[in-house]
Amino acid sequence: WDRADVEIPRLSPNTFIKLPKNIKTYLQKEGFTIPQSYFNRKVHNVISGQFAKRGQNDWAVLASRDRISEILIFWNGSVKSIAKIGRAPDKGFLQVVEGNGKIGFSRLISSVGKDIILRDYQEFGGTKPPPITHQGIDDAFVEKASGVHYFYHGRWIELQGAD
Repeated sequence: WDRADVEIPRLSPNTFIKLPKNIKTYLQKEGFTIPQSYFNRKVHNVISGQFAKRGQNDWAVLASRDRISEILIFWNGSVKSIAKIGRAPDKGFLQVVEGNGKIGFSRLISSVGKDIILRDYQEFGGTKPPPITHQGIDDAFVEKASGVHYFYHGRWIELQGAD
């Protein structure tokens, strides 16, 4: 497990073509890389969406440093206004991914809208969502469970994801 933790594919921010240059520069300066889950062959764990309010384009990055990841949200693409949520050791998102005992990293973020948030609440329960007016961030342990980070009244709340 320790070896698998060290061997998690972690990409340079420069790998992400659509990520704004100022965010790439910030991530590199701070020593962050972007861990890649075993289950997705395309580069991932960098998303954009309307996470604060409708009409504002924000960026979220699952950023890893010293084998600990957190989701960094760059409000309106600014490196001067960054929220940090979901901090956890990368090792906690390892699981056996093949019948031969291969271990892979399994954390994946994606943007989710009202339909998915309400569907997951209706199907799995959990905290009743507030009025959904913009997107949330689904933070998944692939093939296990997920939770949704939703920004509401100036703070992040945790909502039910897929179980």
